[in-house]
Amino acid sequence: MRSIQHITFIINPISGTQSKHEIPDLIDRMMDKERFECKVCITEYAGHAAELAKACAAQGDDIVVAVGGDGTVNEVARSLVHTKTALGIIPCGSGNGLARHLCIPMDIRKALDIINQAQIVDFDYGVINDLPFFCTCGMGFDAFISLKFAEAGKRGPITYVENVLKEGLKYKPETYEIIDDNGTTKYKAFLIACANASQYGNNAYIAPGATMKDGKMDVIIMEPFDALEAPQIAADLFMKTLGNNSKIKTFRTRKLTIHRQSPGAIHYDGDPIMTNSDIEVHIEHLGIRIVANPDIPEDKAEPNMVLNAFSDFFNNINNVREDIGKDLERSGRRIQAINKVLLRKLRY
Repeated sequence: MRSIQHITFIINPISGTQSKHEIPDLIDRMMDKERFECKVCITEYAGHAAELAKACAAQGDDIVVAVGGDGTVNEVARSLVHTKTALGIIPCGSGNGLARHLCIPMDIRKALDIINQAQIVDFDYGVINDLPFFCTCGMGFDAFISLKFAEAGKRGPITYVENVLKEGLKYKPETYEIIDDNGTTKYKAFLIACANASQYGNNAYIAPGATMKDGKMDVIIMEPFDALEAPQIAADLFMKTLGNNSKIKTFRTRKLTIHRQSPGAIHYDGDPIMTNSDIEVHIEHLGIRIVANPDIPEDKAEPNMVLNAFSDFFNNINNVREDIGKDLERSGRRIQAINKVLLRKLRY
């Protein structure tokens, strides 16, 4: 008879845009009680998920499941590195980058099926300035947008697209000095991303060929581009063809140092933080255990998932354009009304 495994589900009630009220009941109904003893914890403040996960690892839980978005996954995962406790993921965020890379279903019931199978695999994770990341980290425009996204007070792809459209063409690239095993190189770049996994989230593939098992990160340098080139770069992100774009330089390495001209923002798994001008990034090889999808190998997302994400992206852009158009129309009507009032007053 198999021994009972202990699983703790850590639910962030405010992550993403969907309600989590039904999840404890789904866990109770769907988890295999002959195999697992389950406990549910609800986070109460920022950093609480990391504290709970650390305690679970210390008491020897077999699996700790992050129920939330990329921030919640990062909090839980960083408390489990180099322990015997595995990370599980129920994706409920706005991007779900790591879950998508690992082909964890976005449907909660299907994600619970993956947890029930409990196939555990060792994967790499990254560290930027002593901060663990599991999907991507970076500096430049993507860190700047992460900062704007955090300040916006609301989540979802439309907020993200609004910020990209609003800020992208006026963002000024920086000059970076990159030091790795091959020496020192200088680049003027729109952004520099270091990818342990293939995507930012929402199936935007910054590093289509990245794998979490090779002990290396994919480094992506996006050179400055103009307004006419921006749509092609956006398309390449969603079509897994970014590496074919002439504005993109890529290489793989285990560690690197980046020096920029002044302090600024960086991000790790989408969470922004201000830091100094020197940045250290490296990969910890096979340092985290994760409950994987046994049916779909890592980074083998179905093509239609990418096409759907591409379609969704441009639908979001069109929605933003329509909203802007409606705002302009309302403003025009207000100006016409004011003009009519002024004309009447001038007549008298």
